[in-house]
Amino acid sequence: MHRTLRPTLRALLSLPVGLLGLCACSQPDLIVYVSLDQEFSQELIQEFEKETGLSVRAEYDTEANKTVGLVQRIIEEAKVPRCDVYWNNEVAQTVRLANLGFLAPYTSPSAEGIPDQFRDPDGRWTGFAARARCLIVNTELVAEPESIHGMWDLLDPSWAGRVAFARPLTGTTLTHACALFDAIGEEAALRYLTTIAEGSALDDPPVHVAQSNGRTRQLVESGQLAWAWTDTDDFNVARLKGAPVMRILPDQEPGPEGQPPLGTLLIPNTIAILKDAPHRSAAERFVDWVLSEEVEKRMAFSRSAQIPVRASVPRPPHVASDLVAMRVSYAALGAQIADRTRTLKELFLNP
Repeated sequence: MHRTLRPTLRALLSLPVGLLGLCACSQPDLIVYVSLDQEFSQELIQEFEKETGLSVRAEYDTEANKTVGLVQRIIEEAKVPRCDVYWNNEVAQTVRLANLGFLAPYTSPSAEGIPDQFRDPDGRWTGFAARARCLIVNTELVAEPESIHGMWDLLDPSWAGRVAFARPLTGTTLTHACALFDAIGEEAALRYLTTIAEGSALDDPPVHVAQSNGRTRQLVESGQLAWAWTDTDDFNVARLKGAPVMRILPDQEPGPEGQPPLGTLLIPNTIAILKDAPHRSAAERFVDWVLSEEVEKRMAFSRSAQIPVRASVPRPPHVASDLVAMRVSYAALGAQIADRTRTLKELFLNP
């Protein structure tokens, strides 16, 4: 009987060891939800792991569901939080999470020098490494790119069928659309967005509505369209490919009656620690690391060409440094984004 049981006991004894080994491997020191494109953020997270010895489980948004997917997960998991840190590629949804009470205050020593406009007064989030909304122009299709000045050129009949705008329901395009309500007023913003949405239902739309900023970039760099709205990081991807494109920072000139320039929307990355984060100490170390000047410099020199929010951080010549930024309140954007999203869904899902 002893000999009969021995193989069984061996099997039973070996099973927990295998399972324990599997569990040990699957339990990270830190869980980070990341809305910044994986191709831009993954290398930095791996570098943090290498420098600190901490293991990080990073979970990423998809391009088509950018930002809103992970935000919804954070809301749904609030009673039993899984995530320690949220690294967002924009600011409005982060402000929304702060207003809902899901973020914990933390003032990182690495945030020194970051202007107040990119920091939550209560320390619940910090902005860094921004992108600008921009126009990407195919120089083989547009003889005089300098004739394109800003947002209203998109609706110029002379460009009908040759331009694009990403559907403003997620990510930076959603933030941009929400910002327009404050920047140009309710009536003008609705007119602009309604014209785009209603036209998209036509067989030959004046403005093509694409799934993402990456897609608008592809349509222009491939020569299918003349120009489109995108973000500066997407433009830089096309630039590095050697595509025949140029970047225009829109609405940099005064208005026809001397009004101040509207400016282009500057959208920082934001980082925040979740309330009741399971790994608070590791979360603080990660936030400190990401907010360092060195990381912001690396993001400026990377393929994503992020714009440092600190003037002291070096940047390459192709990264915008002298631009007129749209005057917006990030706090107001975050407070309004849920209501604005409902309006935009009505426009763009049922044009």
